[in-house]
Amino acid sequence: MNLLNTTMHHNNNASREEAKTKALSPVIAGIDLHSNNLMAALIDQTGQRIKHRKLPCRLEELLEFLVPFKDRLQSIVVESTFNWYWLVDGLQAQGYPVVLANPAAIEQYNGIKHADDKNDAFFLAELQRLEILPTGYIYDATLRPVRDLLRRRLSLVRQRTALLLSAKNLYMRTTGESLNTNVLKVVEPQAAEKLYAHPADQLIARVQKQHIEALAQSIELIEKEVLQTALKRPLYKSLQTLPGIGKILGLTVAMEVGEVSRFKTPGQFASYCRTVDSQRLSNGKKKGQNNAKCGNKYLAWAFVEGANFAKRYDADCRRWFDRKAARTSKVIATKALACKLAKAAWHVMSSGHAYDSKRMFAGLANQREPAD
Repeated sequence: MNLLNTTMHHNNNASREEAKTKALSPVIAGIDLHSNNLMAALIDQTGQRIKHRKLPCRLEELLEFLVPFKDRLQSIVVESTFNWYWLVDGLQAQGYPVVLANPAAIEQYNGIKHADDKNDAFFLAELQRLEILPTGYIYDATLRPVRDLLRRRLSLVRQRTALLLSAKNLYMRTTGESLNTNVLKVVEPQAAEKLYAHPADQLIARVQKQHIEALAQSIELIEKEVLQTALKRPLYKSLQTLPGIGKILGLTVAMEVGEVSRFKTPGQFASYCRTVDSQRLSNGKKKGQNNAKCGNKYLAWAFVEGANFAKRYDADCRRWFDRKAARTSKVIATKALACKLAKAAWHVMSSGHAYDSKRMFAGLANQREPAD
């Protein structure tokens, strides 16, 4: 009888120790974020589901849900949706370790029978537990608004361009003649109105010119604001030495990159800039197409624009472009030059040194035309 009591006593102690250890073991949280609510789920290190709850998009309610586990939380996985800023910044401000999940690179098991927000949240946490979660970059919260401001500038530029083209088309339809864009940019709204005889044409000419001027003023204000921040970053000064990269393109690259150290090689950076081919090969044969939109569309635009400027005004870039275009096409050659510029940008940003054309075009060193 004493032996039985002793055995039961040891078993009870072992069970209590096991429960205590389990209670103190690290946990991982997954958050499936939507526009008006979120699903938070917690698992332990064995993958056992602990708790879940659907909450409104209010930080204080989520913090209340997480606070009993704060000392044990190893990481919180947040799905990278369009509205993740407030959640990630708020959690980091409270000292929580946050990981941003890249939903474009996450593939769930195709044979799953039932999927909902709860399972999605647990699935994010499970991927993090297994250390196979595709992650995204959490841009610095103090610089992110400036970067986004520059993105808004691009939208305003496109609106202004659309209005300029509309005004030019109106003049050509009405008079049969073309109107120079530079003239249209400087003409006053009243002067633009006098170009037409019909009152309706006069009205639209005046209104469009007023919108063009307002957009131009807004664009200039944004550029001044972003430039104040960019001038403090060493990346911007290094980028100015690249051919084809002027003020606006330099601002775009400097603000979109964030920390260049997150790209280990120039090839990784060029891929992020969408300047490399997207294809899937096996045994030399094409087996499919990868995601061509994976990467940063703003950097893709910046380096293609830079390539177009570089091939016009830089002799080495023009010579290399002509050789490439002769073997392929102008479109492919432009994209290839954009790729070389992206790799060169990685080198100058990583080292802080100025651009060196001899390193970028080593094969052209012995093919330069003799000086007159």
